[in-house]
Amino acid sequence: MSRVENLPEDFDKKLDLNNGTQTQAVAPNTSIPESLNSQATPFPLKQDGTSNTPNPSQPGAAMPPAMASIKQHTADEVLKMMNRSPLFMTTLDETDGEGGENIELEALKALAYEGTRAEVAGNFREQGNECARAKQWTDAREFYDKAIAALKAPVKPQNPEEGPAVMEIVELDEEAEKKKEVEIEEACYINRALCHLEKSMGPHGSLLILRQNYRSCIRDCASTLRINPRNIKAYFRSATACLALDKLDEAADACSIGLSVDPQNSALKALSQKISARKAHLEQLERARREREQRKAAEAHTLAVALKARNIRTRTTARPPSDMEDAQIKLEAPLDPSSTLSIPVLLLYPLHAQTDFVKAFRESETLAEHLAYILPVPWDEKGEYTAESVECYVETATGGLVKAGKKLPLSKILGSGKVELVDELLSVNVLPKGAAAAWIEEFKRRRRTP
Repeated sequence: MSRVENLPEDFDKKLDLNNGTQTQAVAPNTSIPESLNSQATPFPLKQDGTSNTPNPSQPGAAMPPAMASIKQHTADEVLKMMNRSPLFMTTLDETDGEGGENIELEALKALAYEGTRAEVAGNFREQGNECARAKQWTDAREFYDKAIAALKAPVKPQNPEEGPAVMEIVELDEEAEKKKEVEIEEACYINRALCHLEKSMGPHGSLLILRQNYRSCIRDCASTLRINPRNIKAYFRSATACLALDKLDEAADACSIGLSVDPQNSALKALSQKISARKAHLEQLERARREREQRKAAEAHTLAVALKARNIRTRTTARPPSDMEDAQIKLEAPLDPSSTLSIPVLLLYPLHAQTDFVKAFRESETLAEHLAYILPVPWDEKGEYTAESVECYVETATGGLVKAGKKLPLSKILGSGKVELVDELLSVNVLPKGAAAAWIEEFKRRRRTP
Protein backbone atom coordinates (compact mmCIF):
# COMPACT_ATOMS: atom_id res chain seq x y z
CA MET A 1 0.00 0.00 0.00
CA SER A 2 1.34 3.43 -0.91
CA ARG A 3 1.71 6.35 1.46
CA VAL A 4 0.87 9.98 0.80
CA GLU A 5 3.27 12.59 2.24
CA ASN A 6 3.01 16.37 2.28
CA LEU A 7 6.44 17.45 1.03
CA PRO A 8 7.91 20.92 0.51
CA GLU A 9 7.80 22.22 -3.00
CA ASP A 10 11.59 22.40 -3.21
CA PHE A 11 12.02 18.86 -1.99
CA ASP A 12 13.88 16.58 -4.36
CA LYS A 13 11.20 14.99 -6.50
CA LYS A 14 13.41 12.02 -7.14
CA LEU A 15 13.00 10.88 -3.57
CA ASP A 16 10.49 8.07 -3.53
CA LEU A 17 9.33 7.22 0.00
CA ASN A 18 7.54 4.17 -1.32
CA ASN A 19 10.76 2.80 -2.74
CA GLY A 20 12.70 0.47 -0.48
CA THR A 21 15.96 2.43 -1.02
CA GLN A 22 16.03 6.04 0.11
CA THR A 23 18.59 8.63 -0.86
CA GLN A 24 19.66 11.56 1.26
CA ALA A 25 18.62 15.00 0.12
CA VAL A 26 21.46 17.46 -0.16
CA ALA A 27 21.17 21.15 -0.87
CA PRO A 28 22.61 22.00 -4.27
CA ASN A 29 25.28 24.40 -2.92
CA THR A 30 26.21 22.38 0.18
CA SER A 31 29.57 20.55 0.10
CA ILE A 32 30.29 17.61 2.33
CA PRO A 33 33.35 18.13 4.52
CA GLU A 34 36.32 16.04 3.47
CA SER A 35 36.58 14.58 6.95
CA LEU A 36 32.98 13.28 6.64
CA ASN A 37 33.26 12.15 3.08
CA SER A 38 33.21 8.36 2.87
CA GLN A 39 35.60 8.65 -0.08
CA ALA A 40 38.33 10.41 2.02
CA THR A 41 41.33 8.28 2.97
CA PRO A 42 43.28 8.98 6.16
CA PHE A 43 46.33 7.17 4.73
CA PRO A 44 47.56 6.99 1.11
CA LEU A 45 46.29 4.10 -0.98
CA LYS A 46 48.93 1.79 -2.37
CA GLN A 47 49.15 1.88 -6.16
CA ASP A 48 51.36 -1.18 -6.60
CA GLY A 49 48.58 -3.65 -6.06
CA THR A 50 50.00 -4.96 -2.80
CA SER A 51 46.76 -4.41 -0.93
CA ASN A 52 45.87 -6.20 2.26
CA THR A 53 42.14 -5.85 1.50
CA PRO A 54 40.05 -8.87 0.40
CA ASN A 55 39.11 -9.39 -3.23
CA PRO A 56 36.12 -7.11 -3.97
CA SER A 57 34.55 -9.87 -6.05
CA GLN A 58 34.13 -11.95 -2.94
CA PRO A 59 30.84 -11.56 -1.06
CA GLY A 60 31.02 -8.95 1.67
CA ALA A 61 34.57 -8.03 0.72
CA ALA A 62 33.91 -4.50 -0.59
CA MET A 63 34.71 -1.73 1.90
CA PRO A 64 34.82 2.10 1.87
CA PRO A 65 38.08 3.70 0.67
CA ALA A 66 38.81 5.11 4.16
CA MET A 67 38.80 1.63 5.67
CA ALA A 68 40.62 0.23 2.67
CA SER A 69 43.42 2.78 3.14
CA ILE A 70 43.92 1.43 6.68
CA LYS A 71 43.67 -2.23 5.71
CA GLN A 72 46.34 -1.74 3.05
CA HIS A 73 48.98 -0.95 5.71
CA THR A 74 50.45 -2.97 8.54
CA ALA A 75 50.02 -1.87 12.16
CA ASP A 76 53.62 -0.63 12.31
CA GLU A 77 53.11 1.43 9.13
CA VAL A 78 49.93 2.98 10.53
CA LEU A 79 51.65 3.89 13.81
CA LYS A 80 54.59 5.38 11.92
CA MET A 81 52.29 7.54 9.77
CA MET A 82 50.24 8.59 12.80
CA ASN A 83 53.45 9.67 14.55
CA ARG A 84 53.92 12.32 11.85
CA SER A 85 50.67 13.97 12.93
CA PRO A 86 51.20 16.42 15.84
CA LEU A 87 48.07 15.10 17.55
CA PHE A 88 49.46 11.55 17.84
CA MET A 89 53.22 12.17 18.01
CA THR A 90 55.19 10.10 20.51
CA THR A 91 58.57 10.92 18.94
CA LEU A 92 59.50 14.03 16.98
CA ASP A 93 59.51 13.41 13.21
CA GLU A 94 59.79 16.71 11.34
CA THR A 95 59.53 15.14 7.87
CA ASP A 96 56.63 13.79 5.85
CA GLY A 97 58.23 10.35 5.78
CA GLU A 98 59.86 10.92 2.41
CA GLY A 99 62.33 13.64 3.35
CA GLY A 100 59.87 16.47 2.69
CA GLU A 101 58.41 19.05 5.03
CA ASN A 102 55.85 18.00 7.65
CA ILE A 103 53.24 20.64 6.87
CA GLU A 104 51.01 19.90 9.85
CA LEU A 105 53.91 20.15 12.29
CA GLU A 106 55.23 23.37 10.71
CA ALA A 107 51.74 24.87 10.87
CA LEU A 108 51.49 23.96 14.55
CA LYS A 109 54.90 25.53 15.18
CA ALA A 110 53.83 28.70 13.40
CA LEU A 111 50.80 28.97 15.67
CA ALA A 112 53.15 29.27 18.66
CA TYR A 113 54.36 32.61 17.26
CA GLU A 114 50.95 34.02 16.38
CA GLY A 115 49.80 37.00 18.44
CA THR A 116 51.49 39.81 20.33
CA ARG A 117 54.88 39.47 21.94
CA ALA A 118 53.26 39.06 25.35
CA GLU A 119 50.91 36.38 24.04
CA VAL A 120 53.72 34.43 22.37
CA ALA A 121 56.00 34.77 25.39
CA GLY A 122 53.15 33.90 27.74
CA ASN A 123 52.48 30.72 25.80
CA PHE A 124 56.12 29.62 26.08
CA ARG A 125 56.14 30.59 29.74
CA GLU A 126 53.15 28.34 30.47
CA GLN A 127 54.81 25.44 28.68
CA GLY A 128 57.94 26.06 30.72
CA ASN A 129 55.89 26.08 33.92
CA GLU A 130 54.33 22.73 33.02
CA CYS A 131 57.78 21.21 32.46
CA ALA A 132 59.04 22.73 35.72
CA ARG A 133 56.15 21.22 37.64
CA ALA A 134 57.17 17.86 36.15
CA LYS A 135 60.81 18.57 37.14
CA GLN A 136 61.86 18.50 33.49
CA TRP A 137 64.38 21.25 34.05
CA THR A 138 66.15 21.15 30.69
CA ASP A 139 62.90 21.39 28.71
CA ALA A 140 61.57 24.08 31.03
CA ARG A 141 64.72 26.15 30.57
CA GLU A 142 64.38 25.94 26.77
CA PHE A 143 60.80 27.22 26.91
CA TYR A 144 61.86 30.13 29.14
CA ASP A 145 64.66 30.84 26.63
CA LYS A 146 62.07 31.06 23.86
CA ALA A 147 59.80 33.27 25.95
CA ILE A 148 62.60 35.75 26.67
CA ALA A 149 63.65 35.71 23.01
CA ALA A 150 60.06 36.43 21.96
CA LEU A 151 59.96 39.46 24.25
CA LYS A 152 63.10 40.83 22.62
CA ALA A 153 61.78 40.36 19.07
CA PRO A 154 61.31 43.58 17.03
CA VAL A 155 57.90 45.28 17.26
CA LYS A 156 55.78 45.38 14.12
CA PRO A 157 55.57 49.04 12.96
CA GLN A 158 52.17 50.74 13.17
CA ASN A 159 50.36 52.07 10.14
CA PRO A 160 50.05 55.90 10.45
CA GLU A 161 47.07 55.88 8.04
CA GLU A 162 44.86 54.20 10.63
CA GLY A 163 43.85 57.58 12.03
CA PRO A 164 44.28 59.35 15.39
CA ALA A 165 41.49 57.47 17.18
CA VAL A 166 42.97 54.10 16.32
CA MET A 167 46.45 55.36 17.18
CA GLU A 168 45.24 56.47 20.62
CA ILE A 169 43.74 53.05 21.30
CA VAL A 170 46.94 51.39 20.14
CA GLU A 171 49.00 53.56 22.49
CA LEU A 172 46.78 52.57 25.42
CA ASP A 173 47.09 48.92 24.42
CA GLU A 174 50.83 49.28 24.11
CA GLU A 175 51.04 50.53 27.69
CA ALA A 176 49.12 47.51 28.97
CA GLU A 177 51.10 45.24 26.66
CA LYS A 178 54.39 46.63 27.95
CA LYS A 179 53.32 46.03 31.54
CA LYS A 180 52.38 42.46 30.69
CA GLU A 181 55.72 41.93 28.92
CA VAL A 182 57.64 43.11 31.97
CA GLU A 183 55.70 40.74 34.23
CA ILE A 184 56.37 37.79 31.91
CA GLU A 185 60.05 38.68 31.55
CA GLU A 186 60.52 38.82 35.32
CA ALA A 187 58.77 35.47 35.77
CA CYS A 188 60.81 33.82 33.00
CA TYR A 189 64.14 35.03 34.37
CA ILE A 190 63.45 33.89 37.92
CA ASN A 191 62.00 30.56 36.75
CA ARG A 192 64.96 29.96 34.45
CA ALA A 193 67.22 30.67 37.44
CA LEU A 194 65.42 27.86 39.25
CA CYS A 195 66.10 25.52 36.31
CA HIS A 196 69.82 26.33 36.45
CA LEU A 197 69.84 25.84 40.20
CA GLU A 198 68.05 22.49 40.10
CA LYS A 199 70.29 21.21 37.30
CA SER A 200 73.34 22.22 39.36
CA MET A 201 72.07 20.33 42.39
CA GLY A 202 71.34 17.18 40.37
CA PRO A 203 73.35 13.93 40.67
CA HIS A 204 75.04 14.21 37.28
CA GLY A 205 77.30 16.58 35.41
CA SER A 206 80.96 17.54 35.55
CA LEU A 207 82.25 20.10 38.03
CA LEU A 208 82.72 22.63 35.21
CA ILE A 209 79.10 22.25 34.03
CA LEU A 210 77.78 22.52 37.59
CA ARG A 211 79.71 25.76 38.12
CA GLN A 212 78.40 27.13 34.82
CA ASN A 213 74.84 26.36 35.90
CA TYR A 214 75.34 28.14 39.23
CA ARG A 215 76.78 31.18 37.47
CA SER A 216 73.86 31.18 35.00
CA CYS A 217 71.48 31.11 37.96
CA ILE A 218 73.21 34.17 39.46
CA ARG A 219 73.01 36.05 36.13
CA ASP A 220 69.28 35.33 35.76
CA CYS A 221 68.66 36.46 39.34
CA ALA A 222 70.52 39.70 38.57
CA SER A 223 68.32 40.20 35.49
CA THR A 224 65.25 39.61 37.65
CA LEU A 225 66.35 42.16 40.23
CA ARG A 226 66.98 44.77 37.54
CA ILE A 227 63.31 44.43 36.68
CA ASN A 228 62.03 44.08 40.25
CA PRO A 229 64.45 44.85 43.11
CA ARG A 230 61.97 43.38 45.62
CA ASN A 231 61.85 39.86 44.16
CA ILE A 232 62.59 37.66 47.19
CA LYS A 233 63.04 34.50 45.13
CA ALA A 234 65.87 36.18 43.21
CA TYR A 235 67.72 36.98 46.43
CA PHE A 236 67.21 33.44 47.76
CA ARG A 237 68.28 31.64 44.57
CA SER A 238 71.23 33.95 43.98
CA ALA A 239 72.43 33.43 47.56
CA THR A 240 72.02 29.65 47.21
CA ALA A 241 74.12 29.59 44.02
CA CYS A 242 76.79 31.84 45.57
CA LEU A 243 76.95 29.57 48.62
CA ALA A 244 77.48 26.53 46.36
CA LEU A 245 80.38 28.36 44.69
CA ASP A 246 81.78 29.42 48.09
CA LYS A 247 81.25 33.07 47.20
CA LEU A 248 80.26 33.66 50.78
CA ASP A 249 80.45 37.45 50.86
CA GLU A 250 78.14 37.70 47.83
CA ALA A 251 75.81 35.08 49.34
CA ALA A 252 75.66 36.98 52.64
CA ASP A 253 74.95 40.25 50.81
CA ALA A 254 72.08 38.67 48.85
CA CYS A 255 70.56 37.29 52.06
CA SER A 256 71.01 40.58 53.90
CA ILE A 257 69.29 42.63 51.17
CA GLY A 258 66.53 40.02 50.84
CA LEU A 259 65.86 40.13 54.58
CA SER A 260 65.74 43.93 54.47
CA VAL A 261 62.89 43.54 51.95
CA ASP A 262 61.18 40.71 53.87
CA PRO A 263 62.55 40.51 57.43
CA GLN A 264 60.35 37.54 58.36
CA ASN A 265 61.29 35.30 55.43
CA SER A 266 62.12 31.93 57.04
CA ALA A 267 63.88 30.51 53.96
CA LEU A 268 66.31 33.45 53.83
CA LYS A 269 66.91 33.22 57.58
CA ALA A 270 67.78 29.52 57.33
CA LEU A 271 70.02 30.16 54.34
CA SER A 272 71.77 32.97 56.19
CA GLN A 273 72.59 30.56 59.01
CA LYS A 274 74.03 28.05 56.50
CA ILE A 275 76.21 30.78 55.01
CA SER A 276 77.50 31.77 58.45
CA ALA A 277 78.24 28.15 59.33
CA ARG A 278 80.06 27.60 56.04
CA LYS A 279 82.08 30.78 56.55
CA ALA A 280 83.08 29.68 60.06
CA HIS A 281 84.08 26.23 58.76
CA LEU A 282 86.24 27.69 55.97
CA GLU A 283 87.85 30.13 58.40
CA GLN A 284 88.70 27.22 60.69
CA LEU A 285 90.24 25.30 57.77
CA GLU A 286 92.23 28.37 56.78
CA ARG A 287 93.54 28.80 60.33
CA ALA A 288 94.58 25.15 60.41
CA ARG A 289 96.31 25.51 57.04
CA ARG A 290 98.24 28.58 58.21
CA GLU A 291 99.22 26.81 61.39
CA ARG A 292 100.51 23.81 59.42
CA GLU A 293 102.50 26.06 57.13
CA GLN A 294 103.95 28.00 60.06
CA ARG A 295 104.88 24.79 61.88
CA LYS A 296 106.43 23.36 58.72
CA ALA A 297 108.49 26.51 58.24
CA ALA A 298 109.57 26.44 61.90
CA GLU A 299 110.58 22.77 61.62
CA ALA A 300 112.55 23.45 58.44
CA HIS A 301 114.36 26.32 60.14
CA THR A 302 115.12 24.19 63.23
CA LEU A 303 116.48 21.36 61.03
CA ALA A 304 118.70 23.81 59.13
CA VAL A 305 120.08 25.09 62.45
CA ALA A 306 120.70 21.49 63.64
CA LEU A 307 122.56 20.52 60.44
CA LYS A 308 124.70 23.64 60.55
CA ALA A 309 125.56 23.06 64.20
CA ARG A 310 126.68 19.49 63.31
CA ASN A 311 128.71 20.66 60.28
CA ILE A 312 126.64 18.44 57.95
CA ARG A 313 126.62 19.47 54.30
CA THR A 314 123.53 19.01 52.10
CA ARG A 315 122.78 19.35 48.39
CA THR A 316 119.69 18.92 46.24
CA THR A 317 119.55 17.85 42.59
CA ALA A 318 117.12 18.45 39.78
CA ARG A 319 116.04 14.80 39.86
CA PRO A 320 115.67 13.53 43.44
CA PRO A 321 114.81 9.84 43.99
CA SER A 322 111.08 9.17 43.77
CA ASP A 323 110.86 5.98 45.85
CA MET A 324 111.86 7.28 49.28
CA GLU A 325 108.24 7.28 50.51
CA ASP A 326 108.23 9.20 53.83
CA ALA A 327 111.96 8.82 54.47
CA GLN A 328 113.60 12.17 55.21
CA ILE A 329 116.09 13.92 57.47
CA LYS A 330 114.31 14.74 60.71
CA LEU A 331 114.81 15.55 64.35
CA GLU A 332 113.31 13.43 67.10
CA ALA A 333 111.78 16.65 68.46
CA PRO A 334 111.11 18.72 65.30
CA LEU A 335 111.40 22.06 67.10
CA ASP A 336 114.45 21.15 69.20
CA PRO A 337 117.75 21.37 67.24
CA SER A 338 119.61 19.47 69.96
CA SER A 339 117.40 16.39 69.73
CA THR A 340 118.59 13.21 67.95
CA LEU A 341 118.91 13.45 64.19
CA SER A 342 117.80 10.62 61.87
CA ILE A 343 118.98 10.29 58.26
CA PRO A 344 117.96 7.91 55.42
CA VAL A 345 120.91 5.74 54.36
CA LEU A 346 121.22 3.71 51.15
CA LEU A 347 123.61 0.73 51.33
CA LEU A 348 125.02 -0.03 47.87
CA TYR A 349 126.62 -3.33 46.81
CA PRO A 350 128.21 -2.14 43.52
CA LEU A 351 129.83 -5.48 42.63
CA HIS A 352 126.42 -7.18 42.56
CA ALA A 353 124.12 -4.23 41.71
CA GLN A 354 122.10 -4.74 44.91
CA THR A 355 120.90 -2.29 47.58
CA ASP A 356 119.47 -2.09 51.08
CA PHE A 357 117.66 0.92 52.53
CA VAL A 358 117.63 2.17 56.11
CA LYS A 359 114.87 4.79 56.41
CA ALA A 360 115.92 6.20 59.79
CA PHE A 361 119.60 5.85 60.63
CA ARG A 362 120.12 7.66 63.96
CA GLU A 363 123.19 9.87 64.20
CA SER A 364 124.40 8.01 67.30
CA GLU A 365 124.30 4.61 65.58
CA THR A 366 127.16 2.97 63.68
CA LEU A 367 127.33 1.14 60.38
CA ALA A 368 128.32 -2.02 62.24
CA GLU A 369 125.03 -2.00 64.20
CA HIS A 370 122.96 -2.01 61.00
CA LEU A 371 125.22 -4.39 59.07
CA ALA A 372 124.87 -6.90 61.94
CA TYR A 373 121.20 -7.54 61.14
CA ILE A 374 121.36 -6.89 57.38
CA LEU A 375 124.22 -9.27 56.56
CA PRO A 376 124.46 -11.92 55.31
CA VAL A 377 122.21 -11.22 52.34
CA PRO A 378 120.27 -13.96 50.46
CA TRP A 379 121.88 -13.28 47.10
CA ASP A 380 125.46 -13.73 48.49
CA GLU A 381 126.08 -17.32 47.29
CA LYS A 382 129.84 -17.19 48.07
CA GLY A 383 129.38 -15.82 51.60
CA GLU A 384 131.58 -12.79 50.91
CA TYR A 385 129.39 -10.31 52.80
CA THR A 386 129.51 -10.47 56.57
CA ALA A 387 129.68 -7.68 59.12
CA GLU A 388 133.36 -8.47 59.74
CA SER A 389 134.48 -9.07 56.13
CA VAL A 390 133.22 -5.90 54.45
CA GLU A 391 134.51 -2.33 54.13
CA CYS A 392 132.41 0.82 53.63
CA TYR A 393 133.18 3.82 51.43
CA VAL A 394 131.35 7.13 51.02
CA GLU A 395 131.74 9.55 48.13
CA THR A 396 132.95 13.02 49.13
CA ALA A 397 131.59 16.39 48.11
CA THR A 398 134.50 16.79 45.67
CA GLY A 399 133.84 13.46 43.95
CA GLY A 400 136.43 11.36 45.76
CA LEU A 401 136.06 8.48 48.21
CA VAL A 402 136.53 8.27 51.96
CA LYS A 403 136.54 5.10 54.03
CA ALA A 404 133.74 5.11 56.60
CA GLY A 405 134.66 3.42 59.86
CA LYS A 406 132.07 0.79 60.72
CA LYS A 407 132.33 1.56 64.41
CA LEU A 408 132.12 5.34 64.07
CA PRO A 409 128.80 7.05 64.90
CA LEU A 410 127.11 8.45 61.84
CA SER A 411 127.45 11.96 63.25
CA LYS A 412 131.27 11.61 63.11
CA ILE A 413 131.23 10.49 59.48
CA LEU A 414 128.95 13.33 58.42
CA GLY A 415 130.51 15.96 60.69
CA SER A 416 133.91 15.68 59.03
CA GLY A 417 132.77 18.20 56.43
CA LYS A 418 133.98 16.00 53.56
CA VAL A 419 130.76 14.03 53.08
CA GLU A 420 127.47 15.57 51.96
CA LEU A 421 123.85 14.46 51.96
CA VAL A 422 122.43 14.50 48.43
CA ASP A 423 118.65 14.91 48.26
CA GLU A 424 118.45 14.13 52.02
CA LEU A 425 120.12 10.75 51.46
CA LEU A 426 123.52 9.27 52.37
CA SER A 427 124.86 6.57 50.02
CA VAL A 428 127.35 4.03 51.44
CA ASN A 429 129.24 1.55 49.22
CA VAL A 430 129.69 -1.88 50.87
CA LEU A 431 132.42 -4.18 49.45
CA PRO A 432 134.22 -7.36 50.46
CA LYS A 433 137.68 -6.53 51.78
CA GLY A 434 139.44 -8.60 49.12
CA ALA A 435 137.66 -6.81 46.25
CA ALA A 436 137.72 -3.26 47.66
CA ALA A 437 141.12 -2.20 46.21
CA ALA A 438 140.23 -3.22 42.64
CA TRP A 439 136.88 -1.47 42.87
CA ILE A 440 138.54 1.74 44.15
CA GLU A 441 140.97 1.74 41.20
CA GLU A 442 138.08 1.28 38.78
CA PHE A 443 136.22 4.14 40.50
CA LYS A 444 139.22 6.45 40.09
CA ARG A 445 139.67 5.43 36.44
CA ARG A 446 136.02 6.26 35.64
CA ARG A 447 136.45 9.60 37.36
CA ARG A 448 139.51 10.48 35.27
CA THR A 449 137.82 9.47 32.03
CA PRO A 450 136.08 12.52 30.51
